Amino acid sequence: MTGLRALGLAAALAALLLPAGAPAYLVTFSLQLFMYVVLAGSWNIVSGFTGYTSFGHVAFFGIGAYTAAILITRLGMAWPLAALAGGAMALVLGLPVGAICLRLKGPYFAIAMLGFAESLRLLATLWTSLTKGGTGITLPPIQTLVPTYYAMLACVAAVVGVNYRIATSSFGLRLLSIREDERGAEAIGINTTTHKIAAFALSTIFPGIVGGLYAQYISYVDPSSIFLTLITVQTIIMTILGGAGTVLGPVLGATTISVVQEVLWARFPHIHQGLLGVLIIGVILFLPGGVVEVLKEWRLLPRVRSI
Repeated sequence: MTGLRALGLAAALAALLLPAGAPAYLVTFSLQLFMYVVLAGSWNIVSGFTGYTSFGHVAFFGIGAYTAAILITRLGMAWPLAALAGGAMALVLGLPVGAICLRLKGPYFAIAMLGFAESLRLLATLWTSLTKGGTGITLPPIQTLVPTYYAMLACVAAVVGVNYRIATSSFGLRLLSIREDERGAEAIGINTTTHKIAAFALSTIFPGIVGGLYAQYISYVDPSSIFLTLITVQTIIMTILGGAGTVLGPVLGATTISVVQEVLWARFPHIHQGLLGVLIIGVILFLPGGVVEVLKEWRLLPRVRSI
């Protein structure tokens, strides 16, 4: 619980210090950070706990973004409701996809999810009557980032809470048993299909919501920027770097990558991506357990499964 209390304190400080009187850059950086914490935390629900690596997580982010953009521009829906509708739409479209793709294992599942994301990008490009294709959808500009900031922060709290609830429940223990030995889990009576689909469904809701918030925040969506494979890649790297299958791993990984990326970009603008890549490779090679394991070794976090 020590780690969760520290996280709660950090969230409280974030709520108190920002965005009142904060520079616009800091608010924008925080919004991006919160978004990736939510994406990493949601990816962790299915891939971290079950071991089914998804390369198409950005699909649900894109579904949420386009759903919110269409509802706001065509129906005049309030952005909070539109973002929630984005999460609902991601769940509705994600359930059948999960039920089908989770029959595959290993690289086959990963490739199938990548194909799903690319199919949605192509659909968004070609369905011009609904999505305006490559032209994109322009949303009404927002006057202040304050409501969006707190909405993103609320999503962070929610996804961390869900990860903690999973990690400390029998449901989470069954997911971990699937990750370690799926056949063995089936042999002791665990309905692996039901558990995988449930985890997959949970993992689709949060990217749908933050996708809707992101669309409202940048006031523009188009297929090439919303269904960007790099978003999934960064999400995976952040989760693994922090510690997949843990509660605080996605938070620590997203925070570490975001901060280091900004520092390298400011100091080495021409080679910052290369330096970041080398750093990530080194950390993964020498710290396979992620930042969480390092903090446990240093006794800054308790050695319990729930953290």
